[in-house]
Amino acid sequence: MIKKLEKSNKNTGLVVKSNRIVTALQSLSLIEMRLIQLAIVDARDKEEGLDSDTPLSIHAKRYADAFDVASHTSYEVLKEAGKGLVSRQFTFLSERENKVLTNWVQQVEYIPNEGRIEIIFTKAVVDEITRLSSHFTKYALERIATLNSIYSVRLYELLVKWVSAKKTNKFEYELFREQMGLGVSDYLRMSDFKRRVLDPSVKEINEKTDLKVKYDQVKNGTRITHFTFTIHTKENSELNKQRDVVKESNNESSTIDGLSDKQLWRITRHKSFIKTYGSMAKGDAGRSWEAYSRLMVDEIKIDHTRFNRKRPIREYLKGSDDEYDFS
Repeated sequence: MIKKLEKSNKNTGLVVKSNRIVTALQSLSLIEMRLIQLAIVDARDKEEGLDSDTPLSIHAKRYADAFDVASHTSYEVLKEAGKGLVSRQFTFLSERENKVLTNWVQQVEYIPNEGRIEIIFTKAVVDEITRLSSHFTKYALERIATLNSIYSVRLYELLVKWVSAKKTNKFEYELFREQMGLGVSDYLRMSDFKRRVLDPSVKEINEKTDLKVKYDQVKNGTRITHFTFTIHTKENSELNKQRDVVKESNNESSTIDGLSDKQLWRITRHKSFIKTYGSMAKGDAGRSWEAYSRLMVDEIKIDHTRFNRKRPIREYLKGSDDEYDFS
């Protein structure tokens, strides 16, 4: 659409997903989840866009550095994760409230002489990562990098969007099991589920991340039917000192820096803004001004500090003569 963006020196390290994909029914190993997280982070930080045609390259050293694993084994770990992802499926609800069954990736290529792999996400995954509307969850990769259980990572993802509310809605037990990645025959007894899955996950999150969580049980008679969680951030946590704002936005008029959606839309149409940031628009957003502005508003909401490189973002509202006429 516009000239290539100059690369930003800021490494945001943000994993950003739609709430639909966060709450989807999925079953991934820890290394498979890490590979997906790393691919999302690198695609965003390099500002090269994300689509279902372009492969994302992940080097073994990058994986080793991000998750503090031995560099001499990280390529084999990547190969194993890539192999597993090809056959992994997950289920989520579409905007029409229909169940959608899809794979995570459509292909994986191994480049052993360069110590890296290339993956291409499916269209459904790309859509849920790039077309976020106003409902999304984000967190810094470093906050979960030391978690050693896939159950801990999944629980963190499910809870982090409730940080600002400090308490979750009720998690229906059977659905919660599937969201955590459990099969129909895994830890069927409630005592086993809590002992092998829930309690260790809560313990690891409390020990290793920026969150402090606890759960309560909701019963129907003597049977546990739901769980609720309370979430607090650790005031003195090292991870919390540079905490990114992590929130769930459920209101289409939600703002950043006091700006409404309408003002954000105007900002994206400013000539100087387009010249500086327009190349971030890929795929459909590179062919339609409507899709372009929708994408850019979402990106501003996710991390508005990325758009203060040339001038404070609010200044793009000044000087209406500098706006393009898109009629």
